[in-house]
Amino acid sequence: MSELTPMMRQYLEIKADYPDTILFFRMGDFYEMFLDDAVKASRILGITLTCRNKSSDGPEIPLCGVPFHSCAPYIAKLIEAGEKVAICEQTEDPKLAKGIVKREVVKVVTPGLVVEDASLSPKENNYLLALFEEEKRFGLAYLDLSTGEFRITELADQAAALAEVTCIGPRELILPASYRDPAQTKALVSITAGRALTYFEEWVYDSDYCKRLIANQFKGATPATLGCDGLPVALLAAGAVLHYLVDTQKGSAPHVTSISSYFESEHLLLDESTRRNLELTATISEGKRKGSLLGLMDRTVTAMGGRKLKQWINYPLMDLKKIVERQDAVEELLGQPGLRGELRDLLSGVYDLERLNGRISLASASAKDLAALKGSLSRIPGLKERIAGLNAKLLRELNAGTDPLDDICSLIERAIVENPPFVLREGGIIADGYHEELDELRAISREGKGFIARLEAKEKSRTGISSLKIRYNKVFGYYIEVTKANVSAIPEDYIRRQTLANAERYITPELKEYEEKVLGAEDRIRDLEFALFQEVREATAAQGERIARSADRLATLDVLVSLAELAHDRGYCRPEIHEGSELSITEGRHPVIEEMHSTERFVPNDTFLDNSENQLIIITGPNMAGKSTFMRQVALITLMAQMGSFVPAEKSRIPLVDRIFTRVGASDNIARGHSTFMVEMMESAAILRGATAKSLVILDEIGRGTSTFDGVSIAWAVAEYLHDNKLHAAKTLFATHYHELTELAVTRPGIKNFNIAVREWNERIIFLRKIVPGGASHSYGIQVARLAGLPQSVIERAKEILLNLEKGEYVEGGLPRLARGKQKSAPSPQLSLFGAADDQLRERLRNVEVTTLTPLEALNLVDELKRLL
Repeated sequence: MSELTPMMRQYLEIKADYPDTILFFRMGDFYEMFLDDAVKASRILGITLTCRNKSSDGPEIPLCGVPFHSCAPYIAKLIEAGEKVAICEQTEDPKLAKGIVKREVVKVVTPGLVVEDASLSPKENNYLLALFEEEKRFGLAYLDLSTGEFRITELADQAAALAEVTCIGPRELILPASYRDPAQTKALVSITAGRALTYFEEWVYDSDYCKRLIANQFKGATPATLGCDGLPVALLAAGAVLHYLVDTQKGSAPHVTSISSYFESEHLLLDESTRRNLELTATISEGKRKGSLLGLMDRTVTAMGGRKLKQWINYPLMDLKKIVERQDAVEELLGQPGLRGELRDLLSGVYDLERLNGRISLASASAKDLAALKGSLSRIPGLKERIAGLNAKLLRELNAGTDPLDDICSLIERAIVENPPFVLREGGIIADGYHEELDELRAISREGKGFIARLEAKEKSRTGISSLKIRYNKVFGYYIEVTKANVSAIPEDYIRRQTLANAERYITPELKEYEEKVLGAEDRIRDLEFALFQEVREATAAQGERIARSADRLATLDVLVSLAELAHDRGYCRPEIHEGSELSITEGRHPVIEEMHSTERFVPNDTFLDNSENQLIIITGPNMAGKSTFMRQVALITLMAQMGSFVPAEKSRIPLVDRIFTRVGASDNIARGHSTFMVEMMESAAILRGATAKSLVILDEIGRGTSTFDGVSIAWAVAEYLHDNKLHAAKTLFATHYHELTELAVTRPGIKNFNIAVREWNERIIFLRKIVPGGASHSYGIQVARLAGLPQSVIERAKEILLNLEKGEYVEGGLPRLARGKQKSAPSPQLSLFGAADDQLRERLRNVEVTTLTPLEALNLVDELKRLL
């Protein structure tokens, strides 16, 4: 350290407090990075790495830097790479500093706490989430600093907690230090992979400390007054979020004004696999928004409306009254296309008020942000006027609760120019007429020469000295020069400054006052403009809660208009929501598939489920016929109905569903050591444990990850369980290629068989995409294989094997015929008293364990023995 300069010693002292961040160290017009930070940042940012002390005896110090006035893109790139950035500013004027300039970290930018647009996606929230476990309860607290949204909940088990974290999709996680344990890390791999992680020691989760943090943030509020009483573990997680906020932001976040709590019982629950299988917010194959339900439904014109719609999709309601209120609003807007167009035009001019409010409250807003706020607020009166005459209760509440914020709009209108510059310190921000002193300074700056010319003419007239001149130099400033021949005519208020050989130089109080103004006018203008801007920003920030409330209502209005627009464009119907068990859909369609551009017309289908005679539907039919599409569309229609949307059907009657479960497709989890079949069984187990009579279950090809007999047995037992166990007897759609399962309809009153119709023509199949009563007699796998392009020789051989299997034929000696081809001959039989078939029959019966034989195994055994006769 002794060999280092004072500046480098200062850098290292500050860096020691922020070891896991990249330190942006302000030096003049640049943020400099040194040592390991410089090496890492130069690689990520693609900027030149140089070094200090090249010519000295000391060690070379890697160095790189970025301009402070355009640092946002560089910070955004580092955050995208998962890094944290500590912003270290000069906290005193270098001109006044004695020795090294004082510096300190003013904030730390992390992936979960960014507020700048460059690092954010407009229609996606940017969450920081804390997860904490105590006494087998899991508390979650998550904050979007860019909008001020702060929510908490508690869950009863780890699986539910991990599913909720996956749904929320935080960019950064706060976890207890104990979660560094490898066993815990493996259990949490589904939520920690690819996310920034921060670990806190046990003392951060102290109950008293967390309550103090909450009281400090929310002006003395208690959990009870915040409506969060009864969620003790979630409040500890909330304390961890606030601790991190104070530690990184070096102050409070005024726009975070409340905590919103919610409970599982308030929403239709969706586990991780269901969200993935139904492609609610992203496609399975590419993880893209386009092609998902959200991508299809989103007709919003504001960023905050887009985020609100995603929240509605992720959290469908269980409150019938609230669902109907949303439906009423959508229906009224649907019936007025002209009004919808006007509302969309007005809303399209509304900027992201939530994030503008966040930046203003955090003192990081620019003058352009204030101008954007004013432009957005100016749209509110027009929006309120147009919805004022509507009857739907929700629309009336939105109108009444939307504050036009006329005072803020007027303040910004008077204070900020219409098109301010990006950089605050360059001036040109404050409007003319807002501040008297600023107007005078600007007049002096703009009209300096004109003022001097007018003053000179005035003094010539007053003194009668025609040769009088007003001049300026750097030593004396402004002065009045009079020849010695005219000295006797000078007024009494002239003050001598300098004597020359042929002239005298004077000043006057007026000239002195002007000099003091004009010499520092430009600097004073910039400083005064910045101070005035700060005053306007602070006055606006003080109304942050009002801005947030209006922003939330405008986002809701945007979603309702979007749903009405979608219903109009796609011909959706209003579903009848009820508290019974009957689920009835007439001419239902898959909302995403039907919109895809295809040469094949989408074929609608009817659905009827209840908890008595049509509780479990077995669906058979070939691959590619549309079984999965049909089942998914039923689930999506149900979900859309409970979020308050109209649905793709001619008519529908939907019961309140507490959970939707799906078991679809084949996937493994190598990170957890789970095979495809293990994943399938774990998902099935979760369904059988969690399903209730109010649930909707979608099962596609249960048991296909193992041998045929094992698979049939498991599928049969799962179907029986969902039918027979009244606690878990959910409305179920069960697609399968195991035709044996169709026999369940004979033994169970609530099970029905349906199949996807096809037509055979010329050894080919035509998919009719229509679901009809009855079970399918074939799976048509070979025909589908032909469509997929398998070689013709493989197709022919498969047909031969299938024929042998269906006939159950055996060759001489008891060997199955499928084992040989057309050109192969069977081995010669050996003579026996009873023959080979009789010996095989006896041996097979001898090995049967009758006491453990299941009904399905008994049926299979009878079939096998019959073929041996």
